[in-house]
Order: sequence, then C-alpha cells, then structure tokens
Amino acid sequence: MTEPAVDVGGDRAPGDRPLRASPRVVLVHTATFRQARQLVPVLIPVAALVGLDDGLLTVVVMAVVVTALSLAASVLSWWRFGYADGQTAVVVTRGLLARSVRTVPNDRIRGVEVEAPPLHRLLGLVRVRIDAAAGSVGANEEELVIDGVPRAEGDRLRARLLARRPAGAPATGDDARPEPAEEEIARFDPRWLLYAPLVGSYLVVPLAAVGTLFRLVQELPDAVVPDVTGPEPSPHLLVIGLVAAVPLLALTAVVGAAVVTWGYRLVRRGGSLVAVRGLLTRRHTELEVDRIRGGTLSEGLGMRWARAARVNALVTGLGQANRRGQLLPLGPRAEALRLLGRLVEDPGPLTGHPRAALRRRLARALAAGLLVTAVGAWTAAALGWWWVPVAGVVLTVLGVPMGIGRYRALGHAAGPRSFSVRSGWLVREQAVLQRRAVVGWQVRQSVLQRRAGLATVVACVGAGSGGYAAVDMAAGEVPGFTAAASSGTWAGTLAP
Repeated sequence: MTEPAVDVGGDRAPGDRPLRASPRVVLVHTATFRQARQLVPVLIPVAALVGLDDGLLTVVVMAVVVTALSLAASVLSWWRFGYADGQTAVVVTRGLLARSVRTVPNDRIRGVEVEAPPLHRLLGLVRVRIDAAAGSVGANEEELVIDGVPRAEGDRLRARLLARRPAGAPATGDDARPEPAEEEIARFDPRWLLYAPLVGSYLVVPLAAVGTLFRLVQELPDAVVPDVTGPEPSPHLLVIGLVAAVPLLALTAVVGAAVVTWGYRLVRRGGSLVAVRGLLTRRHTELEVDRIRGGTLSEGLGMRWARAARVNALVTGLGQANRRGQLLPLGPRAEALRLLGRLVEDPGPLTGHPRAALRRRLARALAAGLLVTAVGAWTAAALGWWWVPVAGVVLTVLGVPMGIGRYRALGHAAGPRSFSVRSGWLVREQAVLQRRAVVGWQVRQSVLQRRAGLATVVACVGAGSGGYAAVDMAAGEVPGFTAAASSGTWAGTLAP
C-alpha cells in the first residue's frame, strides 16, 4: 500500500525543487547488484524447480537474469529517488510502491561524510552520509544517504548542510565570508603502518581470508587440487607452513591498514574537524567542534607493547561512532595523547583503585584455572587424562598477570573542566569527557562489592557508547567524584 505523501513545502525555500542523483549511479548499483542481491537465494530453488542442472549454461543464464533484474531495479530506484536541501531542512524521497519522505532539520545534523568507493571514483561520483541527532534509526545507522552525486555536488552539500544558516538569511555579509584557512592537526606517517600487526582488527581480515580459502579448496574436486602434502602431512612441512604464515599475516595486516588509513589528514577548518583517509575508498568526514564532548584513547595489548594508540572523538548524536569519530586510526601514544589534549582538557593523573579491587580482579582471573585444575585432578585419577590438570595449572599461572594487568588499568580523575575513567585489559580504553557531557550517573554495587567496600560508577553521556564506567572504585569516593565531575565551566573550543 502506498504511503501518503508528506507535505515538506515549509522546509524548502520558494523555488527549491527536488534533485536527482547522477544517472551514472545506475551503472554502480547494477555492477554491485545492490538492489538484486536478495534475489539470488530465490533464483537458485527456482532454477532447480525448472529443471536446470548445475552446468555452465545454468550459471550463464542465472548471471544474465540477475544482471537484468539488477539493472531494472537500479533504474527504478534512481527514477524514484530525490533530495532537496532547503533553508531549514534536508529532505530525501525514495521508494516505488511504498514512498518514503524523510525530513531532517539542519540544526539536528551532527556530521557529514563524503565517501568515494572505487567504482564511484571511476565514474566521478560520491556518496554523502548525513548524521542527525535523535533519529528514528538504530544507533549504528546513518540518518540519510544521498548516493551517486558528482564530487562537486557532494562538496556543496557538505558545506551547505554544516553551515545551517537561519531560514531566509541571505548569503551576504558574514555568510559570504571566504572559506576559513585550514589548520593541520595530524597527518599519517607511513612508518605507523608497522604497528598494524599488533592490532587485532587488522589481523582478523587475513585470518578470515585464509579460512575462506581453505574452505574453497576443500570444495574443489580432488583432480583439481594438487597433492603437495602426500597421504599424511609431514611435521616438518607443518612447521614450515606455520613459520611462513607469521610474516605473511604481518604483511597482510600492514596492507589492510594502508588501504584504510592511506593519505590520512586531520585538519580544523573553521568550526569543524575534517578527517580524510582511504586508499581505495576515500572518506571525507566532517565533525563540528561544538558537538565534541571528549575523546577515548584505545590501546590493545600488542599496541601497549609498542606504545601505540588510537583516538576517537565522542560526538553527540553521531552514528557509527567507532568509525565516523575516529580521529587517529593508528599512531604513537605520544601523538595520540597530544591529539586527545586538543579535544578536551587533561584532567590530570589518574587515581588508582583500592587493593580490594586487585583481589576481585585476581579472584576472577584465577577462578577458571582453579576450576579446571580441580576437575582435572579427578579426570587424571579416573580416566588418566593428565593433560587436563596441566592445562588448569597453566591457566592458573597465566591468570596472575592477567588479574594484575586488569587492576593496573583501573583509574579515574576529575579536573577543573573534564574527568576521565579507564578500564580494560586486552583493549584498555581511557575516556576523557567534558563535564557538561554528563546527563546522569549510575552507581552499581553487587553483594560482593558491598562487602569489599567498592562500587562501579557509570557516567551517562549523550555521545560515544552512551556510558563510561569507573569500575570497582572505593565506595566512599563515589560522592566526591560524581560531584567534582558534574560541575564547572567549559572552554568551548579546541585547546590551542
């Protein structure tokens, strides 16, 4: 059933008319099967019912049918899509049978990202993603996407939407002033790519690719796969393969990091922070300084060994915050701290948590190893499985440095204009937030925490993940910390 049209005339100035994307986007959507991907699982059983076999002719017929359907769906999608950027709102209309009209006021826009995937770049097109606060979509989704506009139009939309001039205000006087000069805050050094093998997210992709390759090889006929290992793999061949895999994984991690971060620059342009990065897909993300409420310093276990870190900005109402708010994708810890200091004032050194928190961390870290050891003692006596208690002892021994490391990661601090909390072991994250970011506090105490005189305090904020916790701090320090982190003034701009 067709949805009723929405009257958006009040959101556009007289003379404004809906605009369309470039017709070249039809080629992009056809080549990527954007609208026809869900049809592939349906066509396979249809082909089986018709009686088509799994020969080459069937594959060719299905490829032609899916391509034709993709082309038809792309043309219809382009024909029924329109957008308009009025004086007070941006309006996007789409849909063939069920029409959808979405209107977002300009004063709700929190960030604009101009993205150029490889095929878009080949055809001179970009994709504009618009984030707005308090939207009706999920926290990890964008409010609006305008796909397939020329690069110049994408840049115009970005500048126009973030300007947010009042309705009816002419583009004269202060609005007609020239583009502000850029101040470069950070630039990616290619030498930082050497940190990539220490970052788990860059190792996941090559490991997944290797797993997919092995699965594909297993599905191939035996006549196609050469027998390089013989009937039983040689232990020496397995050792050589494992040794060769280590530098190969490191190399693929470096390549993956280069694809994501190549050409990274962070500049301040007027009241906005602009981050540009990407080798194949170029991303141009612009965030308003006035919407930034703080930042996070993330250090994985391997990154801490190499003294490397990442920095994310905490921006109110920003979707896909882990990617869109990333201001330093990978770099030295000193550079990360310098950038974090530009986002929000340093609240000072962290205050450690009491020894009771250490005992809780050690108890949790040793529990699994002690349980496996106890069960292993019975299995060793009853079944002769001596490897089970050995594994339990190993887990127990490893639990000691794990518990100590988790305890040392705990900390909190409150300064004149900001506060900070830190926790985590595999990935240690320190959040530094402006006091004005806090919208509420949540104090949690389990039975064991009450007996130990501890409490977990969560600062509820309207940015990032929504809450940042000071885990197992002394219960007596909670009132003082929450009061100190909830008052004071704010500088209002990035630190010089």
